[in-house]
Amino acid sequence: MTGSRWVCVSHADSGDLWLLSMAQDGALQPQQRLSLGGQLMPMAQSPCGARLYVARRSDPMAVISLALDRQAQRLTVLGEAALPASMAYLCLDRTGRYLLAASYQGHLLSVSPIAGDGCVGAVQQVVSTPANAHAVLTAPSNAHVLATSLGGDAVMQFLFDPASGRLTANEPAQWSAPSGAGPRHLRFHPMGRCVYLLNELDATLQVLAFDPGRGVLEAVQSLSILPPGFAGKPWAADVQITPDGRFIYCSERTSSCVAHLALSPDGRKARVMGHLATEQQPRGMAIDHEGAHLLVVGQLSNHLSRYRIAPSSGQLTAVQRLPMGQNPNWIEVMS
Repeated sequence: MTGSRWVCVSHADSGDLWLLSMAQDGALQPQQRLSLGGQLMPMAQSPCGARLYVARRSDPMAVISLALDRQAQRLTVLGEAALPASMAYLCLDRTGRYLLAASYQGHLLSVSPIAGDGCVGAVQQVVSTPANAHAVLTAPSNAHVLATSLGGDAVMQFLFDPASGRLTANEPAQWSAPSGAGPRHLRFHPMGRCVYLLNELDATLQVLAFDPGRGVLEAVQSLSILPPGFAGKPWAADVQITPDGRFIYCSERTSSCVAHLALSPDGRKARVMGHLATEQQPRGMAIDHEGAHLLVVGQLSNHLSRYRIAPSSGQLTAVQRLPMGQNPNWIEVMS
């Protein structure tokens, strides 16, 4: 498997992780199914891509630390550490020394240290949040952290100390979204001066200016990602941006589609380019590190679709479809 890259998919109902190889042309091939039990959902990887972390959202709620052996083409379990609640999102700080987690049901964030061997340790800090914390993300500088509150219609703004791993409230402590929007997932523009916020309940994408010195947000633009003729209750899920910062993709579960948007060179202006029907109830997506392929999993179709991204337009072309386990919901393309 020389030259292969690696993709991992978590499954909430079959309780396993699937490791797939990704050839240079993007072709995916399943290599391993690792049964860990329970509702396996959010994942995060170390900056070097050698370690993977997955949260179990059912009892016993925990984060499982794994190592990727590229030669053996396998994931192996390093350890398991308890978490204080069911976690909807995981991320690592930019040094890979701390794991941050957001709990929707628990209305909290947690911070856990990561040892030199890659194992997550006991939780060292718990921060109460407004209702339904849904995502947490470190800024490129590693000096600030943003976290969404779906029920509180807010993005919380924190200072982060990379030496101690401690979160403290920034000033102001939050940016307020429109009432009923339901902030869900976030992504930074590669230049670090814009943040893209996907709102679950009204299916809008908000472009937010980010001050890298102060770590605070300011609204720039808001636009709907719903397809023409949409009928029903919006249920947006995931947002991904290409490494060059030219295109954004948003998944919407009610319509089972992916919205494709183009960004201005400075990242401050988004424009909807079209919509593509995809897997049924698409919850998780990922883009490879070259920005050549978009991967989408359907919670109800139990399949993964791979799309080629046109370099000039960002248009998607379906090129591969694979059966997955039960309720696939998260994808990590390993560094």
